[in-house]
Amino acid sequence: QPLVSSSKWLQLHGLKRNKLSLSQILSQIGFQHRRDYVTTLGKLVASRYADGLFPQYKRAQDGSVYNLTAKKELILHFVDCLMGAIELYKQRMEWLTSESRQIFGVIQERCIVIVLDFGTAAPAEFDLCRDALSMVLVEQVTQIAKFNLIRAAPDLMKWQQKSTPVSEHTVTSAVTWLWKLDHMTAASHTNSAEALLEAMSDDAVSS
Repeated sequence: QPLVSSSKWLQLHGLKRNKLSLSQILSQIGFQHRRDYVTTLGKLVASRYADGLFPQYKRAQDGSVYNLTAKKELILHFVDCLMGAIELYKQRMEWLTSESRQIFGVIQERCIVIVLDFGTAAPAEFDLCRDALSMVLVEQVTQIAKFNLIRAAPDLMKWQQKSTPVSEHTVTSAVTWLWKLDHMTAASHTNSAEALLEAMSDDAVSS
């Protein structure tokens, strides 16, 4: 799936876009039972002609009443559409909460620098971190334009001097570099800040 935010995804696949919100469906399967102000009577008067003729649905949100006029076939059509929308939402949620996305979210920037600060991670945790970073490189970074890796350390470590165009070769090179890193003692807060500043100094990086 493309690396798009949920708000953009909803613009394409949301209920409103596909005319499947409750108000949109109600307007297609019936009409609203109106209450209008009659000047000569000086009060609100509800239409009576529909009483008893149609099934009615009352919206809990605003108390409005709809007279339902649609045939069964049309209502079943909307049932099918809504079931399809539910399945699509489930697939999106499963995708959002799987693999690298459950740790890093969905990368939307075209150029990124990942700053590595392994803190006080034990050797086993260090390897788990590298597994997760390898996963995000292969799954998501392969879909953007440029990237770089910087490790916070007393002597700053950079995979490349500047962000580099994404290709199969550069991603493989970055993963190899990652797994050649030595486990070392935690970097200081100053080292971490220096690594972040170095990442932000790359003109191609927007955030």
